[in-house]
Amino acid sequence: MRKFLRFAIVGATGFLVDAGVLWLFLSFTPIGPFAGRIGAIAVAMTTTWLLNRHFTFGASKRSVVSEGFRYGFIGVVTSLINYGVYALLLIGAPLLSPYAALVFASIAAMLFSFFGYSRYVFRR
Repeated sequence: MRKFLRFAIVGATGFLVDAGVLWLFLSFTPIGPFAGRIGAIAVAMTTTWLLNRHFTFGASKRSVVSEGFRYGFIGVVTSLINYGVYALLLIGAPLLSPYAALVFASIAAMLFSFFGYSRYVFRR
C-alpha cells in the first residue's frame, strides 16, 4: 500500500507536469490540444521515471538502459491508452474542456501503469 501511495504522489506530480506543459503549449504556441498533448506526455513520462526510480520502487537490478527501455515500453502503452481516452473524449464531446479530458484519461491509465511498472520494470 505504501508503494501505491508513493506511486500516486509521483503520478500526481506527473499529472501536474503534463497539465502544465499542455497549458504552456495551448497558451503560448499555435500547437493545438492533440499535438500539445504528445509533447506534454513525453515530459511527464521522463519526470515520473526519475521519481519512480528514486522514490517509489527504487532502481531495478537491471542496467539503466534495460530499465529505461522497459519503462519506456510500459510508458508508451500507457500513453497510448491515456491519449486514446483523451482523444475519444474530445471527439465524442467536442465541448468538453481538454483539461477535463486530461483528468479522465489520466485516471484510466493509472492502474495499468502501476501494475506494469511494479511488475515489469522495477520487479526485483
